[in-house]
Amino acid sequence: MFRGVFVLKTLAAALATLCLCAAALAQARGDVGGSPFNDAPYRVGEHLTYTVAFSNFPTAAHVELLVAGRGQLYGREGVELHAHVETIGVVSAALYALDNTYVTFVDPATGLPYRAQRVIREGARVEDVTRDYSAPLGDTAMPATQTAGGAAAPGTYDLLAALYRLRALPLAPGAVYTLAVQNGDAAYNAEVRVTGRETVKTNVGSSNAVVAQVRVRGNDEADAYRVRAYFTDDERHVPVLITARHPAGEIRVELASAEMTAGPLPVTAGATPPPQPFVTPPPGATPTPPTPGHPTPARTPAGPAAASLPELPFRPGEQLNFNFFLGANAQPVGTASFQVRPRARYFNREGLLLTTVLQTTGAGQTLFPVNDRISTYVDAATLLPFRTELGLVEGKRQARWIVSADQNGGNALFDDGTRVEMPVGTHDLLSVFYALRSFDLTPGKRNAVSLLVNKRPRLLYITALQRGPLTLGGQMIPAVELSLATNDTDGNRFNLRLWVSTDSRRLPLRLTAQTPLGPLRADLAIIPTSLH
Repeated sequence: MFRGVFVLKTLAAALATLCLCAAALAQARGDVGGSPFNDAPYRVGEHLTYTVAFSNFPTAAHVELLVAGRGQLYGREGVELHAHVETIGVVSAALYALDNTYVTFVDPATGLPYRAQRVIREGARVEDVTRDYSAPLGDTAMPATQTAGGAAAPGTYDLLAALYRLRALPLAPGAVYTLAVQNGDAAYNAEVRVTGRETVKTNVGSSNAVVAQVRVRGNDEADAYRVRAYFTDDERHVPVLITARHPAGEIRVELASAEMTAGPLPVTAGATPPPQPFVTPPPGATPTPPTPGHPTPARTPAGPAAASLPELPFRPGEQLNFNFFLGANAQPVGTASFQVRPRARYFNREGLLLTTVLQTTGAGQTLFPVNDRISTYVDAATLLPFRTELGLVEGKRQARWIVSADQNGGNALFDDGTRVEMPVGTHDLLSVFYALRSFDLTPGKRNAVSLLVNKRPRLLYITALQRGPLTLGGQMIPAVELSLATNDTDGNRFNLRLWVSTDSRRLPLRLTAQTPLGPLRADLAIIPTSLH
């Protein structure tokens, strides 16, 4: 048993160094700025998932990579990269539980990181560290900010940023690249030789691949893995297969699914959208221009992964961006972004992943800083949540929860050990936002749904008030006005109103509330149809 745990801990280390091959595929530290840079791998919405086989375990773990957003992030223009690594099945239950999340913010012109966050859960070890990098910004260096993880030297990459910077290089056969990378307190000097091209077969089909062999100079333990990486031979350089050897067996990280965006970079919430053509549909589909009187979301997905689920008014890949306004102020005080991830198996269940990021900006950030992130895994048929991950930063208050919901048993288990009884069919704050789009919203109709908030279930009443046009983004959009209130004694104190489009997509268009600071309004950021 001891040897089994040791082997799985070694696997954990190998998974954590998944990007090590990327670390090697860049030029020496002093020359990185002059290396060719292709921004194709940084396109917002790209979502890659991998299965990990180890020795006799065909599905020991899974890995996810996501380009989550682009815009003003932590005071400067950046691209937000996410990675999640988790052991699953018998490996997690009996040998070694690993559940790590990485978020890195990189400069969109150089790929250099300027902020990185790691949440590490490996067995009994729990670690949450933020590191600031003194990455160059124009002709000056950004001052390092002291954080739990300290600061890193200019030009240093973390593992996640290194992977994407690798993909932005030419990867020409015969080329040799080196790069210094830091992972926690460990530093690596890796060297990679691009050895040639091969055809590789994975779960997503056959790919013409560029092959790279990784060596780690001065670190015999890491060098012994003999990492070999295969990247698609196109501008995106998607990693389709990574192999490594271990005395206990081969480690094989294989691409399981890939969701890509088409066309130019998506528009960031709050920005003025540039004129651009309607996104190219999947092969065999007929392009449909926007219908007058109906909004076009600021980000429109395309490709097979975005195929609609027939019973739902939205499709995987949908991303909705909102701007928040306080009182009569014309400048946004905050933004929110909602996205539907692909239908897949999450935590051994078929489902959808819903995510949202809510942040204050400008004057709102000064008045009350907020940076909330919620991920909800829901049943693909019922939209009922079975796992919710919350990371809340509101002023000086910070909280991080993971909630596992047993919808059949009628209870929810929080990661601090709290168990809450709840009615069968209880939603969380994010899942209900999508579920109500499937409700009967005929004026006069009132829907009631159980909602879990602050470790207590309560009823949310959704009352359809009236239909009428709503002016948004220069368009007159047919909509229905909804009233939202709970069964608390003061459940209507915010006078919440939500307007939803009356077309088949049921898009949330506007949310208003009365707050102690004044009236608050959130409007969907849409592209005017005149631009198409």
